[in-house]
Amino acid sequence: MAIMIRDKITENSKQFLRPDEPVVAVMAGQRISGWWGALTYLWIFWNRYEAVVVTNQRILVLDCGKWTQGTPRKVLRELPRATRIGPPSGLWWKCTTLGDKLYIHKRFHKDVIHADAMLPVA
Repeated sequence: MAIMIRDKITENSKQFLRPDEPVVAVMAGQRISGWWGALTYLWIFWNRYEAVVVTNQRILVLDCGKWTQGTPRKVLRELPRATRIGPPSGLWWKCTTLGDKLYIHKRFHKDVIHADAMLPVA
């Protein structure tokens, strides 16, 4: 059975979580828009992948390096759980609420919506 990218990110990010800190949502993104891939192969050299792990206590933005989305290597930023991530739109949504711009593909939009839906109503 194929391992899904969300499961791989969740499993590989456990080293950055506190004991008994449940993962609410997981998404992957990249620093350069995927549209650059249609224009030139050079975007591979400029791009970096990042994983976003949302728990019930905080949001972690993890660096995954240049070649894979599923192997977080270090914590880039930690944000309070009260941070609203979305709403996402389009094929490559430019997210700016998590610090530096992060392009999140449409396949992870449902994860952004789910994470935001888990926020307490103010």
